[in-house]
Amino acid sequence: MDIEKKVFLYNTLSRNKEEFIPIQKGQVFFYLCGPTVYDYATIGNYRTYILGDLINRIFSYNGYKVKYVQNITDVGHLVGDNDDGEDKLERGAKREGKTAREVADFFTAKYQGDCKLLNIKSPDIWCRATDHIKEQIDMIIDLEKKGFTYSTSDGIYFDTSKSPNYGQLAKLNIEGLKEGARVEINPEKKNITDFALWKFSPKGEKRHMEWGSPWGIGFPGWHIECSAMSIKYLGQPFDIHAGAIDLIPIHHTNEIAQNEAVYGHKTVNCWLHGGFLMVDGGKMGKSLGNAYRIEEIIARGFDPLVFRYLTYTAHYRQPLNFTWESLKQASNSYSKLIVTLYPHCKEAQKLYESGDINSGWNDKFTEAINDDLNMPRAIAIVWDMLRVNRDPIKVLATI
Repeated sequence: MDIEKKVFLYNTLSRNKEEFIPIQKGQVFFYLCGPTVYDYATIGNYRTYILGDLINRIFSYNGYKVKYVQNITDVGHLVGDNDDGEDKLERGAKREGKTAREVADFFTAKYQGDCKLLNIKSPDIWCRATDHIKEQIDMIIDLEKKGFTYSTSDGIYFDTSKSPNYGQLAKLNIEGLKEGARVEINPEKKNITDFALWKFSPKGEKRHMEWGSPWGIGFPGWHIECSAMSIKYLGQPFDIHAGAIDLIPIHHTNEIAQNEAVYGHKTVNCWLHGGFLMVDGGKMGKSLGNAYRIEEIIARGFDPLVFRYLTYTAHYRQPLNFTWESLKQASNSYSKLIVTLYPHCKEAQKLYESGDINSGWNDKFTEAINDDLNMPRAIAIVWDMLRVNRDPIKVLATI
């Protein structure tokens, strides 16, 4: 495909849809926040990972060479958002009666297996937090040298009051947060928004995962891993950082603060976030019994790709309501599409490679996907083609 075609993306940082301008011509450097591998990923999580695959595929379709990096969080993600509570991997180890490494390896393999069922391409680089402890420590040392850190009894913290643009991504009202804070969980924090860079191992307790550091035995905070690994593999600045919408106010906000404190400038050009997946019009949650997994979709007789198709029926930035009835409707549409097009795949591939395709339909389809990944519109165009075009081979060659 011609890389001169314009691609537009909604940048959470600017709150505007912007034309994508690559840092290097013909290249896209892209990072997606991946799973915390202490338990099974839910279909809500997979909506985000399908989005990551969509970004990868659409840029490849437009002729770009994509360098796609995704992290695996296997340490440091605490139960509480305020750097409190138990490490999720440590909790998973207790639940399963295994080591934290065994738990992380098991759920990483399960996640990657489900990705294959959903036809999600593997990123160019999988990076585990525990494989990059040195890089995280080095970044904390840099922050310390630049005066952005302070020590408490439980760890090393980032002083957000020294970050002039802190909260810009989420449009945080810092004063409002202070006024609304009833009980500060950690009274040693200087500011309510300060966050842990390095946590000390509890005294008298041996953690499954802990390392030596200039500040003592402990483990990295959740946010430092993505900063250290994304820049290690993609450089800075890089093009796109994506994830779920719930990462905006804390995780991604803190990534930006760390990055800009170290490098003194913006390190990501476009922040892209996917909307929530609801269930039966309400919130999804394990405590609610509706945090469905891919294997539950299979158990009910559905192809996992039907769920992927369902995610395309709503724009990625909008909430999507999952019901078993909506999945059934998606299954009917998906099956009809496959029955119509599958017999002609090989012939269509030859036409695509030779360039003998219907350029009018191709232009419409490309315009849709390049308009902030508008898959609902792209799917509608596919159905329009099938209704008016009696040559399914050239139709299939187009898409």
